[in-house]
Amino acid sequence: MNNENIISSLQNAKVKHLVALQQKSAERRADGLFVVEGLRELLHCLHSGYEAETLLYCPPLMVDGPEAREFHALTQTIPSYQVSPAVYEKMAYRGTTEGVMAEIKVRQHRLEDLKLPDNPLIVVLESVEKPGNLGAVLRSADASKADAVVVCDPKTDLFNPNLIRSSIGAIFTVPTVACTSTECISFLKARGIRILTAQLQDSHLYYDTDMRRATAIVMGTESTGLTNAWREAADTHIRIPMLGRLDSLNVSVSAAILMFEAVRQRSLNAQGANK
Repeated sequence: MNNENIISSLQNAKVKHLVALQQKSAERRADGLFVVEGLRELLHCLHSGYEAETLLYCPPLMVDGPEAREFHALTQTIPSYQVSPAVYEKMAYRGTTEGVMAEIKVRQHRLEDLKLPDNPLIVVLESVEKPGNLGAVLRSADASKADAVVVCDPKTDLFNPNLIRSSIGAIFTVPTVACTSTECISFLKARGIRILTAQLQDSHLYYDTDMRRATAIVMGTESTGLTNAWREAADTHIRIPMLGRLDSLNVSVSAAILMFEAVRQRSLNAQGANK
């Protein structure tokens, strides 16, 4: 790496631009770029078909073995800049990211682009406000091999740095789409995908509900729940029993419980079919 690619000034235009991308969703929308921190997250991103505009790193890198080789290969194909510790600290949204971050070109995902199997499991979140909650749901979606996550009427953009961080890259490993509730309901109905809404009122226990068929598990915010559009569109209303004094769980915890119930039912169904 030659000295022309070493950035040590906090006033450098690229540093200022990257900080703006981290902090402002309007900047991300206007430039069609977002930031990924951490080599693991970056590799998930690139392996999912995203394209990096620039790569920035701060020695000493906290990577070794295969990851170090992958990082070296990236510096040969992506315009790369070494930055000073002070510059990296200025740009970084979080501290422990192996000293690696990149500007990534935004890719817009649409409902019609989803490649679903015959018997999909989809998670739908309506108006979830906290990026950390959405990130945690995406991690569970990856772990349960859900086929897609659909964010309806979102209150945060999908490239928020806290969302990427909390998902540890699952935003890239799980097909994720943002759209309106109306668009999503039409999409699910047209494909015969059963809509199960998580709600307390007029509902059945989740483990008594068949999730072996094509299923969309729909969840709203903890404060207001789902809108009437989803309640009326539902094929079944489901609930998680609350045995204590509180009446709700964090949305990411609830989503994980419901996703893995679908996994359990489908695994038992597959075992029965193989006998």
